[in-house]
Amino acid sequence: MYKIIKKEILNPAVTKMVIDAPLIAKKAEPGQFIMLRVDENGERIPLTIADYDREKGNVTIIFQIVGATTEKLNRLNEGDNLHDFVGPLGKKTETEGLKKVAVVGGGVGCAIAFPVAKKLHDEGVEVHSIIGFRNKDLIFLEKEFAEISDKIFVMTDDGSNGSKGLVTDALKELLDSGEKYDEVITIGPLVMMKFVSLLTKKYNVKTVVSMNPVMVDGTGMCGGCRVKVGNETKFACVDGPDFDGHQVDFDEAIARTQMYQQFERKAHEDTCNLYKMEVK
Repeated sequence: MYKIIKKEILNPAVTKMVIDAPLIAKKAEPGQFIMLRVDENGERIPLTIADYDREKGNVTIIFQIVGATTEKLNRLNEGDNLHDFVGPLGKKTETEGLKKVAVVGGGVGCAIAFPVAKKLHDEGVEVHSIIGFRNKDLIFLEKEFAEISDKIFVMTDDGSNGSKGLVTDALKELLDSGEKYDEVITIGPLVMMKFVSLLTKKYNVKTVVSMNPVMVDGTGMCGGCRVKVGNETKFACVDGPDFDGHQVDFDEAIARTQMYQQFERKAHEDTCNLYKMEVK
């Protein structure tokens, strides 16, 4: 059993939890993920490690409430326990040799981008962070990004905070102004990563994306997390989750994700209705 040490609501749809998991904290690296089950009969879901503290022996996860399992997870509070919490899984984000990097995060993907940007900063890399949200009410980790970034750009769709526009607008402006990056690392919705990759390809800038497809076991056995990269089939759980953004078939990945959206929405609604009945 893995105790929830701290719970924080970051916005109406995104929650942060700190989990007591010393063995995972000991080996965790930015870019890796864990698999968890809320209870014995629950489904396994992957969540990227948002932070870790080796001395205190805890791991931070940040998740968006999109389906039945994340709804159940969000009902738990400090002091409650998770049934399973397995990891770290996947390959860490490679940072060796980098001198100047643009980190581009979108929505809940910023939770995954932050530990990567933090590690780059700790290694002396010049970090330019671009984080995007739909509006000011959904922004989180802005202060944390500001503390470890040489430059930070906050973008909102409606202009209610930072600059109005998309993360690609800010990145294009930086590239057009003459900024030279060893690499762009982008994490967020598939559509966002697709268009960041299309943009950077024009400027011939190496781009790394973090894929988070449907995943069942996290060990490469089920094949559910397959993605096409450079016309080869890869598995996000063991070959990734980081891949060359210029080689990923985003259209296929988006189509596979959309297959499960209606199911997830229905499961979420059913769970919410049961919850309402319980609290009456």
